[in-house]
Amino acid sequence: MRTALYMLIGCSAAATLGFATENINAAGATFPGPIYQKWFEEYRQAHPDVQINYQAIGSGGGIKQLTAGTVDFGASDMPMKDEQIAAIKKYHVLHFPTVLGGVVPTYNIEGVNDLKFSGPVLADIFMGKITKWNDGALKKLNPGARLPDADITVVHRSDGSGTTFVWTDYLSKVSPEWKSKVGSNTSVSWPVGLGGQGNEGVAGQVKQTPNSIGYVELIYAIQNHMGYGSVQNAAGKFLKADLSTVTDAAAGAAKDMPADFRVSITNAPGANAYPISTFTWLLIPDKFDNAGKRDAIKAFLKWMMTTGQKDCAALSYAPLPKSVVTKEEAQLTKIH
Repeated sequence: MRTALYMLIGCSAAATLGFATENINAAGATFPGPIYQKWFEEYRQAHPDVQINYQAIGSGGGIKQLTAGTVDFGASDMPMKDEQIAAIKKYHVLHFPTVLGGVVPTYNIEGVNDLKFSGPVLADIFMGKITKWNDGALKKLNPGARLPDADITVVHRSDGSGTTFVWTDYLSKVSPEWKSKVGSNTSVSWPVGLGGQGNEGVAGQVKQTPNSIGYVELIYAIQNHMGYGSVQNAAGKFLKADLSTVTDAAAGAAKDMPADFRVSITNAPGANAYPISTFTWLLIPDKFDNAGKRDAIKAFLKWMMTTGQKDCAALSYAPLPKSVVTKEEAQLTKIH
């Protein structure tokens, strides 16, 4: 499986302008990988003395590398747990939300488009209780679809993944059986299915496996021209993930955002709220020994919260609510 590596190189430009390049290494979530790739390159072009190298290895890997001290900052779609933060003795980890996105059920069924799913049905598919595409529960949700008498192949993440956390966090909220038997985490003991590395790995597996279903961040379904389903939200409405429905899922959370920004917005209330939505976070130390890196990272964060947000819509991410940006700007003062 391919591990995405976004190496953004600005050495020649820096040399031309007489700058000493500040090399910053980061790793983590694949969910925001496309917009991070764009941001880091765009920022390098504007600031050729700063080179940010990002490895999209999954949220679990990002947290592990941050804990081990092999990267300058991490990235995750799941907020770090109290015990994970406490395990790092050298500094305290600050969470900075960057964008919002949606995780979608993507499938590969010849001639079948625009399927509807409820949360309990998705849970039963991923537990192996619903094994055929023409199961009565799916036919009831999709009375006009020509669902085949074919076995369902489930595809899930094989690596420690924030996308998996978002998916399983949602399933745990809508299915008591899922919550008790599987639960939510970056890695879980999957009852059935094939594994794929990263969002791109799952997208690739689904695309090449007839009658399969998986879960990926919205941009990966769009980039790979894959069908993805509508999901029934807490208000009972079937919605597809898009800029509007993901933004609405964050509306309530933005009002009551905790001071440390660690919040789940899956199965959010609201008629237009897509139920498998999430913030994604950069995990930033509050203390740096290297003042150059500290100042470069703080400057990038300020740029990301403001100028960088204009890139969200084109890549199917929702921008941060202004109230969240204001709180994040205040948190920048904690980095020293």
